[in-house]
Amino acid sequence: MTVQTFEAVIENGQVKLPATVRLPEKARVYVIVPGVEAQPRFYVASPRLARKEQAADFTKEVIEELPDAELR
Repeated sequence: MTVQTFEAVIENGQVKLPATVRLPEKARVYVIVPGVEAQPRFYVASPRLARKEQAADFTKEVIEELPDAELR
């Protein structure tokens, strides 16, 4: 695999190469950004119980409504 290096700039969120650079459609490229620290991604984990014996506290109860129930 041969590798070429081009300098580009970001404009409106898009990589802009110099007008003299021609790349084929669907070309695979790698972007290396020097001197810029990546923004951390947010990670929201599923809640976990500290003690498994507390699981009974979260038991769901299903209550079925009567077919003729009305809003008041």
